[in-house]
Amino acid sequence: MGNEDKIANKGENLLGKAKESLGDATDNKDLQAEGKGDQSKADLKDAGEKVKDAFKN
Repeated sequence: MGNEDKIANKGENLLGKAKESLGDATDNKDLQAEGKGDQSKADLKDAGEKVKDAFKN
């Protein structure tokens, strides 16, 4: 399940980047903030996965 979580986190990060870019292009501050939030959430989840991996080994 770890790999699936990592892939989902990467997808969430990419979606966040896309939202942020779209917000930049349309000057939509709310969409920019939402995209940055999605990226931060994905980064935190990814860090959690790395911690779990460290304890497995």
